[in-house]
Amino acid sequence: MEGMDMGTNVFQTGNMALARDFWYIIAVVVGIILLIRAVNFYQSQLRLRARSSTSVQFPTKPGNSFLQAWATMTAVVREIGYPQLHIPFRHLSFLSPPSTGRIIFLLCYWAIIIYMMADKAVVYDFNFWERIGFRNAWVTVMQVPLLYLLASKTSILGFLAGTSYERLNWFHRWVGRTMFVTATVHGFHFYTEYMQADLFADMVAMMPMIKYGLGAWAVLLWTLVSSFAPFRHMAYEIFVLQHIVSAVLFLWLIYVHVPAYARYNVWFAIAALCFDRVYRTALLVWQNIKFRPNRGGCKGGQRVGHQAQVRAVGESIAVVTIKDVHFKWRAGQHLYLWMPKIGPLEAHPYTIASAHQLPQTCICNSIQLVVRKHNGFSRRLHDFAAQAQAAGKKERVTAFVSGPYGVPPRWDIYETLILISASTGASFTLPILESVLSTKKNVCTRRIDFLLTAKQGEEIDFYVSRLHELIDRAKEVGIELLVHIAVTQSGQVSPFSNMNIKTVDSTLSLAATTTGSMSKEMSTEKATETGSGDIEGSAARSPRKRLSAASVDSHVFHTAIRPDVEAFIRQPVEATGGETSVVVCGGKSLVARVRNSVAALSDERAVHKGTGAQGIHLHVEEYCF
Repeated sequence: MEGMDMGTNVFQTGNMALARDFWYIIAVVVGIILLIRAVNFYQSQLRLRARSSTSVQFPTKPGNSFLQAWATMTAVVREIGYPQLHIPFRHLSFLSPPSTGRIIFLLCYWAIIIYMMADKAVVYDFNFWERIGFRNAWVTVMQVPLLYLLASKTSILGFLAGTSYERLNWFHRWVGRTMFVTATVHGFHFYTEYMQADLFADMVAMMPMIKYGLGAWAVLLWTLVSSFAPFRHMAYEIFVLQHIVSAVLFLWLIYVHVPAYARYNVWFAIAALCFDRVYRTALLVWQNIKFRPNRGGCKGGQRVGHQAQVRAVGESIAVVTIKDVHFKWRAGQHLYLWMPKIGPLEAHPYTIASAHQLPQTCICNSIQLVVRKHNGFSRRLHDFAAQAQAAGKKERVTAFVSGPYGVPPRWDIYETLILISASTGASFTLPILESVLSTKKNVCTRRIDFLLTAKQGEEIDFYVSRLHELIDRAKEVGIELLVHIAVTQSGQVSPFSNMNIKTVDSTLSLAATTTGSMSKEMSTEKATETGSGDIEGSAARSPRKRLSAASVDSHVFHTAIRPDVEAFIRQPVEATGGETSVVVCGGKSLVARVRNSVAALSDERAVHKGTGAQGIHLHVEEYCF
């Protein structure tokens, strides 16, 4: 070890300087993001103030030259960053590259890493192999804190950037893959040097740190392979468990491998990991232990955990109602659910269904989740609920929750909202609709278009009655709401079969045009999602109330063919006088189509480039845990 330390003194000063520069660059990037957030916040406040003024027709239009220039730059960045290539083959879709925005970000990151790997290190002299080996050792270890910060659910980076851990997870994986490359370059050069001198076995015997380094590299390789989507999906619970073990083992191996003066990087990562675990544990205790549970006049008040009711809806959906939670949430957030009776060691993420107090429930702050049956926990949960219903029981279990997580944007600062979801992806978009229609504050939104697609009617049956109630509410608050629903699988019973709902053909509705325009894979890939409204009543198959006049006119369109997403987005964008926000929740195929459609439409209309066309914001909810 002493010999290795002495060898590193030749290169130590320059290598440590590069490691410091790496974090200075990260600090600059975070500072730029904070500046962008500040300008966007200022813009949103101006919009809401302008909305309260009756003299402003379109409050979401830029009000001065600075905001106009800002909007133009934003539009250019969006058009570049939104498009995405999707590989349509079922077993190869996981190989689809990220969106162009993420690719550009990755290329910039790699340019920095490659520069640091090679700058003044490629000199063909006596120290050639050691110089590159030590340089890449530093380039690898300096990324370790970033890797663990990106993995934390309570990351300071996410807090400063105004985003959540699940939206940083893609970069976490790519940083890990980049570290594997730099660690391989580091080990290869030392291995080559030792083999040329025929000293490899002797060096391993003299310096045990080499064995720890090889072990850390092996853990990186295993993590790289096991994190590919096909392996994660085989047994997600096992993947999570071994991933945690690998993360802890990797830190220990790195700690005993690197010299003492480089261990501050490991301690930084350990601090990030410990802070995340301590915070999440404290959050779990605070949210699930009540010293004075509310038992008067309500069901569900208990001291430890929450009472949860589980019901099976059809062959593939389970509804979980968690009662008496004592925290607030925003539309688009999610929580982790732990049910010891169903999965003793498993906590799974689910989007929170409702954006406000559930109607017709006895608990003042209930949460409902809709879980689609796949394998593992979701299958056991559905089977448990189905067996209880078959026995005539109203089964209740104890549930523990952790959250809410997620930093969704403001939904009420856009003139037009376009909400697109596939199957139970409505679990994400329907609460957004509820939150905009239920707020008592001034909102900029004047029109909302809602598209829900599914292969089978039972997947969306319990959303339908809630949508009709929201149409009535939209009419009361002066917001135009258009609902388009497509049940595409032949032979399926439509959720509207007993209703007087307008059915449209391919010549009447934007949502019902070409049959081949959307990918066949319309259901979301997330195994667990959520619903909205009083699903418990729908789950019991209670008769729906009679539809209002607003519900039977042109506000609701039903079709049995796949909708043309591009046409669905185009019509409201062209009709609006202000900025539009498009929100999509679904599988990779639907997300890629929406991304490409929004980018193409923005470019075609020359948004904020002198044509008068206003911006198109896009929010994507894709499940990539």
